[in-house]
Amino acid sequence: MADLTIRNLTITPLELVSIQRLQGEKIRTGNLVSNVTGRFTSFINATDFSAHKLLPRADHEPHDQRDVSIHLDPFRTVQTNVRAADAAGREILRLTVRAGHRRYETDVPSPSRKSAVMKRIAGDDGDDDHEEELDLTVVYIPNGAFLAIFSSAKLNAWMKQLDDAWPLPFLSIPGTHNSPTCHTALPSVRCQSVGVTEQLQNGVRFLDIRVSVNPDNDTLTLVHSVFPVSLASTKYFGDMLDDVYRFLEANPSEAIFMSLKREGAGRGTDQHLSRYLQSSHVDKRPERWWTEPVIPTLGAARGRIIVVRRFALDDEMAKTCWDGRGYGIDGQNWPDNCEDGTCDGGQIRVQDFYEVTESQNIEKKIDYSRGQLERAAEREFHVPSLAEHDGNADAAAAAAKLPIFINFLSGSNFFNATCWPERIAAKVNPAITDYLCIRHGEDGKGPKQLKVGAASTGIVVTDWVGANGDWDLIRCIVGWNARLQVS
Repeated sequence: MADLTIRNLTITPLELVSIQRLQGEKIRTGNLVSNVTGRFTSFINATDFSAHKLLPRADHEPHDQRDVSIHLDPFRTVQTNVRAADAAGREILRLTVRAGHRRYETDVPSPSRKSAVMKRIAGDDGDDDHEEELDLTVVYIPNGAFLAIFSSAKLNAWMKQLDDAWPLPFLSIPGTHNSPTCHTALPSVRCQSVGVTEQLQNGVRFLDIRVSVNPDNDTLTLVHSVFPVSLASTKYFGDMLDDVYRFLEANPSEAIFMSLKREGAGRGTDQHLSRYLQSSHVDKRPERWWTEPVIPTLGAARGRIIVVRRFALDDEMAKTCWDGRGYGIDGQNWPDNCEDGTCDGGQIRVQDFYEVTESQNIEKKIDYSRGQLERAAEREFHVPSLAEHDGNADAAAAAAKLPIFINFLSGSNFFNATCWPERIAAKVNPAITDYLCIRHGEDGKGPKQLKVGAASTGIVVTDWVGANGDWDLIRCIVGWNARLQVS
């Protein structure tokens, strides 16, 4: 059995102070009908389903208990001499970690999934008040006996912790591909397990939206390629947008990238789309939109939707908007099916290899995704006098010149059921979670062995997050923003 490796991915020095070794047992969850249904759904859709939880036996005392002192410095990996828990599920390690005067406890493996929020227990002085609260999330990877510790940002408002002066390209931002496709639809069309509102509440800040456009009215319908996102009823862009507005009103510290592209069977043009977007949506809520063709700092973007324009502009708008400089972040000429492409104007670098024609091709997709993470991590940027910076001038000018790294984890092949979106996500998402925990942000540990700068992930665009409450990948991406809090 391998020894436990721990990586502290927070800005807080931690210390492992106690280890208990407990006997584990699997406890059935739900009832027979729900478990059979869950297994059948899991078999059809490839989403992970577990009918059991792994818990310590209530009638057994720890068979090994000892105090230790293993220091876990910020953004460092420590190989301990602590034997990992039996992989067969017969054993659980209960770890106690100290952060300052506070102590936290977690069981490894966690009861049902990789991630768990550490339980806060009384401090060294017995006082358990809630001043300067720190929440910690652990992600355990049994293959390799690796434990990563992240700060548990409140996912509905995780940007609140970051300084206004940071250029958005240096943030680690979770996104979703074909974001509103959570409804009953063809399995090759559906890409998400939950709706846009739940995605935003759980940390997603990049929405990929495809709309069908008609020439004779401004109603935009939500589609994926030529297909509607729901077989039951038509879904409309305006209704989804109302949900986004409500989220921003409740969480004004947040900023949302929205990529817009015209697809579907409508006969309207890109020019129709650009006019409808401006007159029917942006002009009615201008305080909620960022359409200037430069990438803002976080402070300038808070409370707003940043347009990533994957459509051509109406001729008159091209002449008049922003003194003829453009409209939104320019993604009009999107590199097709690329490993690392650059949009015209240089504002976007994208990995969007999507033609996963065979299941064996999924490993190629994973390699491309890791490579884009490594390229995003390599860049470095320093905001002078960050704490006192007013968010304009130098940082704003620098932000406007930086490209955003966008990294699509998605792929599909309509004619091959093993390459439908959910089945690809079932392999890609865990692989990227493991990479973010073990290798991301380490010099020379990526596919290209590049040096690490700010260790941003860039924008990581996913399929099928949130299935059965599993937000591990999103938590890992958000967790990497802790690097920006290092003074």
